[in-house]
Amino acid sequence: MQSVSSPVAVKDGILFISDESGLPQLWKYDSSEKTYAPFLETEDRIQFLKKFPNSDDLIIGMDIQGNEREQLYLVSENKEITRLTKVDDAIHVFGGISNDGHHVAWASNERDARFYDIYTMNMNTKQLTRVLETDGTFRVLGWRPSGDELVIQEVYTNLYNRIGFLNIHTKDIRWLLDTDENSSFHSPKFSSDGQVIYVLSNYGRETTGLAQMDLETMKLTWLDDPDWDIENLTINPDKSKLAYTTNEGGIDKGWILNIHSGHRVSFELGFGTLADLAWNVANEIHLIYNAPTQPADVYVHYIDTGVSERLYCTLATSEFEAQLIEPEVYTVRSFDGRSIPSFLYKPKEYNKNTPVAFWVHGGPEGQTKATYHPVIQSLTSLGYVVCAPNVRGSKGYGKTYIHLDDVRKRMDSVKDLIEIAEALKEEPYVDEKKVAVIGRSYGGFMVLAAVTHYPHVFTAGIDLVGISSFRTFLENTGPWRRKLRESEYGTIEADGEFFDEIDPIHYSERITAPLMVSHGANDPRVPIAETEQIIEELRARNHPVEYIRFEDEGHGIVKIENQITAYTAMADFLQRLYNE
Repeated sequence: MQSVSSPVAVKDGILFISDESGLPQLWKYDSSEKTYAPFLETEDRIQFLKKFPNSDDLIIGMDIQGNEREQLYLVSENKEITRLTKVDDAIHVFGGISNDGHHVAWASNERDARFYDIYTMNMNTKQLTRVLETDGTFRVLGWRPSGDELVIQEVYTNLYNRIGFLNIHTKDIRWLLDTDENSSFHSPKFSSDGQVIYVLSNYGRETTGLAQMDLETMKLTWLDDPDWDIENLTINPDKSKLAYTTNEGGIDKGWILNIHSGHRVSFELGFGTLADLAWNVANEIHLIYNAPTQPADVYVHYIDTGVSERLYCTLATSEFEAQLIEPEVYTVRSFDGRSIPSFLYKPKEYNKNTPVAFWVHGGPEGQTKATYHPVIQSLTSLGYVVCAPNVRGSKGYGKTYIHLDDVRKRMDSVKDLIEIAEALKEEPYVDEKKVAVIGRSYGGFMVLAAVTHYPHVFTAGIDLVGISSFRTFLENTGPWRRKLRESEYGTIEADGEFFDEIDPIHYSERITAPLMVSHGANDPRVPIAETEQIIEELRARNHPVEYIRFEDEGHGIVKIENQITAYTAMADFLQRLYNE
């Protein structure tokens, strides 16, 4: 089933990204005809789109076969495409369009692969200016309404950063707060006069709340500080209302806040997630709703009535959705007494000999949320119980939880996985001899760590673009990523001996479970050597391992035809093992 994302209101409808044609491309929903159709077709995947404020011109980003070297393009209203960035090997991270539409800004590592500088382009002359040269990782979050300053972010780690204003003429930077390196700020929005900024932050907090900052006094005031993370902040055209979501254990609730009165109204679409919230000129909210029993689709939320309308921008039918499984929340106390949550999917019919498959997310600071997942749903249709845990280190549960697996605590997250598996084996409907573990990226490391350090627990493993050695991973990952990953995993200099103690590559002889592995040749995050070195070890001793290598993919499987190949092979692999 295809996925959709990034709805953007245009004059007579909504543009969005869909992979219905086999690759993420631009599609358009016609508001008068209430139908959708392809809008722009390109050779490579479209990763994002942004609309200019006073026209239907667009900025889009594309890379080549999953290599993540994103290039930026201007798409005119008549669909003429002009490439704006010129360095093929560089990554360009889009930052925003000025209020008058005459300038755009982005960050790029074209000067030095390790560092991100900040650039602006005059859209009338196409003149490119390097506004800030750095020796770190910087991002552009938007333009100040006056047009003479950029909101920039200095990124310390994947979790923490600081934000400030960069004057594009003087190059001076004014940081908004003297923060330590344990806070994050993102999604800034300006008041109508540009003197107040609304921002999501966990500054001095366990979770991410909504704050406003007076830019004259620099006083920070919390507008909403729930016990869950706030996400998806957006502001309406007249700057009178904010919309956002709360991530409540992987299930989302929407909120609309009247800035002047402080009155808040919530809205929910069901047991699922809300993403990509954006206002249109009629003060309606376009969004993506995604649930285990409903693949992602475009919705319009009418704030006057509180009604949300599905626009049916996918091929999903009611008959198909009726077959899907809604999970329950399954909680296990781990080795140290901490509660570890999972989503547990049970097939419509099962007995005492039911096989189990685990789906372990990546990150490790990722989170499995209540969304449609093709692998999970295909396995439940085959009669599997599927468990998708959010082990310690996952986001969505506060600062303390997300740091419980840092560096030397790495294997504690693996212990969580083992504790959940052992608990499920005690359930009367589970066949303890048929318990598989599947994971992607860092989840792939979890698979390999589980089958090497706890070989008695799982009887099959599927590793997708996983890490087999933190030492070789840090040596070979993209230079722009190494520092950001060292804060989570440690450094070779300080923690190399620890890596050698835990890295699955050193314990491949312990593996008893048959394995399937898959990787994209163009992966810049986890180089394909991470997969191929573990395969070499296993094949040297004739251990059963199946390998799917995609020459036209990177750190993920983007093309629909490749997804079908991989997901079918995964199901067949488990069926052969567990149905003999």
